[in-house]
Amino acid sequence: MLTVGTDTPAYPPYFSDDDPTNGEGFESAIAYAVGSQLGFAPMDVKWEVVPFNTSYAPGNKNFDFDINQISITPERAEVVDFSDGYYTVNQAVVAFNDSPIAGATTITELTGAKLGAQVGTTSLSFVTQVVQPTDEPYVFNNTNDAKSALQNGQIDGIIVDLPTAYYLTAAEFNNSKIVGQFQAAAGGEEFGLLFQEGNPLVNCVNKALTTLKDSGELQEIQDAWLAGTSAPYFKE
Repeated sequence: MLTVGTDTPAYPPYFSDDDPTNGEGFESAIAYAVGSQLGFAPMDVKWEVVPFNTSYAPGNKNFDFDINQISITPERAEVVDFSDGYYTVNQAVVAFNDSPIAGATTITELTGAKLGAQVGTTSLSFVTQVVQPTDEPYVFNNTNDAKSALQNGQIDGIIVDLPTAYYLTAAEFNNSKIVGQFQAAAGGEEFGLLFQEGNPLVNCVNKALTTLKDSGELQEIQDAWLAGTSAPYFKE
């Protein structure tokens, strides 16, 4: 049995219908593809609910790996192990068309805005370290809370990863837009599968990911579930 962790609710486009077991959505599909490379049939994959903010905490884990848009960072890697990256991601700003920042083209134009992001995420780190807004950013427990705050006018925009931004503007919010995306930091930001520190399965999973990349299957999964259109980049 292969035990895979992720949070609930499980959001599109990474999962579909809040059901990671159906194999639909970018990360659900990747989990089953990796499992297949390891010799596990779909029926032999078990899912566990793991809150995002506890997934990268030190200690024992009740999963073989966790897949939940978890960015590989040096700080997290001190207490957990990561696979090689399976997706390179940029951060983006989502706002309604009538938002004060809807026409922003530079990071400077965002500094006076009321911005929000989920606690513990690299999105929040981007707000505090890159945008450095005048006011403290609004911090939310999950994406649903951030979405509600945006809809209620509590904040001007939310910072999320680019695929989530595509989904929100296409399926969740009418009259909304991706204001822009940020240039990747040096070396880029990658999502990785997360393991308990010292888990010997890491090497096996890395071999599985290499096979999926070399065969083109990983790209096929990405093309199937993640939007391919572009968003403008913020200028410095």
